[in-house]
Amino acid sequence: MTKADLIDEVSRLAELTRKDSEVIVETIFDSIVRSLRVGDKIEIRGFGSFRTRQRKPRVGRNPKTGDRVEVPAKKIPFFKPSKELKDLVNTGDHAAPPPAPPAP
Repeated sequence: MTKADLIDEVSRLAELTRKDSEVIVETIFDSIVRSLRVGDKIEIRGFGSFRTRQRKPRVGRNPKTGDRVEVPAKKIPFFKPSKELKDLVNTGDHAAPPPAPPAP
């Protein structure tokens, strides 16, 4: 699903114009990014949590030339799905348990 698909889905389900739906989706994404930038953790119950992790500086290699490259320390976004989301993903039609045998 792309951002455009998400905007269309919000527009359809909430019966809003596409422009209004785009504003809503962009506002949510911008809020998440702003919070992560300042080091806040975002927790959406039943979905998961977003936070940043600190990566240490390291020495990497340029894959084309093989030269050593200093990679600076940086923050990376990290998403941890909730148990509810994991359960929902794993109980789709493809993972449905086989039907019970008929009672005698």
